[in-house]
Amino acid sequence: MKRKEFNELRDLSPEELIRKELGLREELFNLQMQRGVSQLENPRRIRDVRKDVARIQTIIREQKIREAASSPAREA
Repeated sequence: MKRKEFNELRDLSPEELIRKELGLREELFNLQMQRGVSQLENPRRIRDVRKDVARIQTIIREQKIREAASSPAREA
């Protein structure tokens, strides 16, 4: 994923990010299956997809932290 695409992800809603993450996880599963039966053409693609999943998870976490910081603190 290029930096430009990564920055565009920050503009997506949490639901869209989760949908994109699920799609990447499905792709990762398929790539691992292909590797298992020796049909994988580009082994580096597995690494790239794993990193893309991590990037999306990071953005989701950042959004949650930002949302928690913007809401007023609750007292016990």
